[in-house]
Amino acid sequence: MKLVLLDTAALASNDLSLDVFQQFGEVDCYDRTPPELVAERIGTAEIAFTNKSLISNQVLDACPNLTYIGVFATGYNVIEDIHYAAQKGITICNVPEYSTAAVAQNAFAHILSFYNKIDEHSQSVHQGDWQNCKDFSYYFPTFELLGKTLGIIGCGSIGRQMAAIATAFGMKVLAYTRTPKPELEQQGIHFVNLDNLLQQSDIVSIHCPLTEQTEHLINRERLSKMKPTALLINTARGPIVEEQALTDALNSGKIAGAGIDVVSQEPILATNPLLTAKNCHITPHIAWAGYETRSRLLQIAVDNLTAFLNGSPQNQIN
Repeated sequence: MKLVLLDTAALASNDLSLDVFQQFGEVDCYDRTPPELVAERIGTAEIAFTNKSLISNQVLDACPNLTYIGVFATGYNVIEDIHYAAQKGITICNVPEYSTAAVAQNAFAHILSFYNKIDEHSQSVHQGDWQNCKDFSYYFPTFELLGKTLGIIGCGSIGRQMAAIATAFGMKVLAYTRTPKPELEQQGIHFVNLDNLLQQSDIVSIHCPLTEQTEHLINRERLSKMKPTALLINTARGPIVEEQALTDALNSGKIAGAGIDVVSQEPILATNPLLTAKNCHITPHIAWAGYETRSRLLQIAVDNLTAFLNGSPQNQIN
């Protein structure tokens, strides 16, 4: 059996071994695969794994031996048409909920960065400001999370993890989702419509999937409903936020800050307006990338393939 791993650079980095796939057969492993080489590299292989490499219908037609596609991610929009793949007898499996803890941790890292200003204070100390201070302490304005309101857009596993952390900080939690879960009200999550969430929240954190309905969900009109002291956090998908509108809101002071881990086109373009926005912290899509998180992703991907070969596919999406 032949396996092809199309793009492993982000997953494995320099700290994870992919030798575990050798138990299944011959393995061709590539750090990255440009679109024009996807079909050629899969070739006669029966098994292919992808993270961001697009598997088009043309690729499926050109690879007649392909029976299984493993996605090194939860989202599977890299497969052009999962139904067409099913018609060709190709099973597709993803890796759900592997990054729940890591993404929530990253979102709160952005929040705490704004509220505690650790970087600003550390830089000031290293510049000599503390040693030249007349008092034992000095500080830039910092704020407590206690009593603040966190608004969560999307209440899946990550949204619920965000709510649990917020509750531990003594925050109030609002949530907006297509399918409110009344049982979560007992855990302190109060479901409201989107306008109310934006108007009442001190921090708005996005944790919904990217769909036709959620693209530019956060636009100029909705940003105008937020408090001028509010923060917007996006660790979900870049196109959920209209980036020029967010830039304008930040530069005009309509909202106080933003923590962004995802943008509309990745890697980020030099022309992305958020690069010139005030009080905008941008990280390079790292919320999922903790060592333990990637190790978990890899193990579930291996387990998915094992289950498929044993005739009982798990995490199948088609």
